[in-house]
Amino acid sequence: MRLHGVTGLAARLAPEALGSCAAQLLGPAARPVRAILFDKSEAANWALPWHQDRIIAVKARAEVPGFGPWSVKAGMQHVEPPFALIGAMHTIRIHLDPVDAANAPLLVAPGSHRLGRIPEPEIETVAARCGVLACLAERGDIWVYATPILHASAAAEPPARRRVLQVDYSAQALPAPLEWLGV
Repeated sequence: MRLHGVTGLAARLAPEALGSCAAQLLGPAARPVRAILFDKSEAANWALPWHQDRIIAVKARAEVPGFGPWSVKAGMQHVEPPFALIGAMHTIRIHLDPVDAANAPLLVAPGSHRLGRIPEPEIETVAARCGVLACLAERGDIWVYATPILHASAAAEPPARRRVLQVDYSAQALPAPLEWLGV
């Protein structure tokens, strides 16, 4: 579920609160620019193949060189920006439930975030070359990683509830007239 306009959420995710991890990495201009709540359960137990996060949420579509293609997700405008913008971002995952090896942990390919935009046909090969780290967590744990890192997730076995709040942070402004949608 993509989150936007939830009363009090932006204040809770600000650099002075849960976003302090991002502010330590990105500086005082860090701000939450997108939030997604993942809720895996017996009824919704999906797998996600290896991929890089490459899109951002913006207030409105505007033709700006280097930004595209465009898409709409949950009624919100999304666009793929120049990869340098994604490369300068960090993502925080706040675990609302424990995540053990059987409960579909986030899998990351260590170091892959340093390789730039990885073409789709090369993603699985690069992930295999980098190796795999399972991001296990207890309830309340926070993982912070470079947004462009290759990552994946299997389905939980057996299906169990796994809720994670994922928040992307950036310290960069977008070129006018584009504006971050924010949380």
